Amino acid sequence: MLYAVEQMSSVRQHAPGGGGHHHVLDYLKRMQAANPAFFYTVQDDNDHSLGNIFWVDATSRMNYSYFGDSVILDTAYRTNRYRVPFTSFTGFNHHGQPVLFGCALIPNESESSFVWLFRTWLQAMSGCHPVSITTDFDPFIQVAVAQVLPPTRHRFSTWGVFRETRNKLSHLFQSHPTFETEFRKCVNESETVDEFESYWQLLLERYYIMDNEWLQLMYNARQQWVPVYLRDTFFGDVSITEGNECLNFFFDGYMNASTTIQVLVKQYEKAVSTWHERELKADYDTINCSPVLKTPSPMEKQAASLYTRKIFMKFQEELVETLANPATKIDDSGTISTYRVAKFGEKTKSHTVTFNSSEIKASCSCQMFEYSGIICRHVLAVFRAKNVLTLPSQYVLKRWTRNAKTGALFDEHASEFSRSSHESVTVRYNNLRQEAIKYVEEGAKSIKIYHIAMNALQEASKKVSAIKGQSNGTAERSIIASEGRDELLAADEDVPIHQSAVEKQKKIQELTTELEITNERCEVYRANLLAVLRDMEEQKLKLSVKVQNARLSLKE
Repeated sequence: MLYAVEQMSSVRQHAPGGGGHHHVLDYLKRMQAANPAFFYTVQDDNDHSLGNIFWVDATSRMNYSYFGDSVILDTAYRTNRYRVPFTSFTGFNHHGQPVLFGCALIPNESESSFVWLFRTWLQAMSGCHPVSITTDFDPFIQVAVAQVLPPTRHRFSTWGVFRETRNKLSHLFQSHPTFETEFRKCVNESETVDEFESYWQLLLERYYIMDNEWLQLMYNARQQWVPVYLRDTFFGDVSITEGNECLNFFFDGYMNASTTIQVLVKQYEKAVSTWHERELKADYDTINCSPVLKTPSPMEKQAASLYTRKIFMKFQEELVETLANPATKIDDSGTISTYRVAKFGEKTKSHTVTFNSSEIKASCSCQMFEYSGIICRHVLAVFRAKNVLTLPSQYVLKRWTRNAKTGALFDEHASEFSRSSHESVTVRYNNLRQEAIKYVEEGAKSIKIYHIAMNALQEASKKVSAIKGQSNGTAERSIIASEGRDELLAADEDVPIHQSAVEKQKKIQELTTELEITNERCEVYRANLLAVLRDMEEQKLKLSVKVQNARLSLKE
């Protein structure tokens, strides 16, 4: 077990003032009342004023079922320069954009606090462990992950390690400006374990830092933060957010050192809304903007129809690079062949690809597919040499495709969702959203289809609105019918005919609660339908402008 060099207390406290926690709790209570699938909890505390708080909305819980294979825990905002001890769980969606899996306020930082946080979060996510998790280097978090998520591969943020190294070796960074460049090169560009080990040793000797305690600590922890040791595990890194090495880009720009807890809720909602809009735009671009193909390869055309636009561009980059990375066979043992793949003009650097012709499977020494879920140029070069014209299904991860959010959920999640009425609301919401998006996609293609889709949506909106008006009468009839059934059952079973006043009141309360929940659902469905109608109106306007411009062009 690794611990930081400096002495640390068993508890680190951040004490936000101004009744901020009560402000957040009031907001969370309102959110849960509006949507039963909204989840929040407070760690046991005598007066909840400084208790740790965790919350997650229905959309985040649903997104986790699709993209929860790799998770990032961002704790940057709990550092002393920030006024809010804010923590968030995030990941990547099928566009490579950050997606939220839950948030927390942790004013009392301790091992037990983080154990509670991970257990609570895992419970909210139906007990489904991620494949991997990335966090800052922190002894409390390290112990908590090992205890609560033992099967999950734990990685320390490379950006966080670089930041801490710069702080702890500031004198070296100032006196030797080239050290940082060489240090980063050693960590990021080493392609084999042996290459990293020799480069690291050379670096220590060159700058006379063999006995530095911090570097020794980081070397001992190398298997949890140096990329070459982690490439056999999926982390969802596709370099789409390149330049954003830090963990906090979901809330980047929405929170800073001056953000108070009173302002937190507003900024949280802004960030969630903005990223939701960006995802919808990316969905629209994927469907309506066909990418430009750069090769005659049928595999490229296949990938363009399968992947989202951003992920396809990453695949396309790898495919085009096969033209400059020929594959040379170096061994042939029946169905198993081994190839050396190197870029033209580079004699020292190469990668080894093993290809199984009977199963159409390949593995590369770079392990890009295992790490990012996108096939590398080296395997694609071998496919080209072996005349494999289309992508084998095992090399297309659904989480990177256009259909990532359709179809069945993970089995573990499906069983949990079916057992909980709260989660079933979320499932129905997601299904409705997907169907509505289909109408938008098809309706935007032509004026004729637009009018058909618009009429269908308007009719659906009227029916949903009508449900709300009928609910009160339905509830009253249900109470009368229920009492009538109870009297018949009581007569059959030779028990008193009339229920007690307490039992009747309880029944009325149950039905009233059910009515309120139904009304809330109707409001949600109605709001979403109206949003779709607004989108289609915008599409109609855009189409009209295009038609007008086309007519003007013809006249000219």
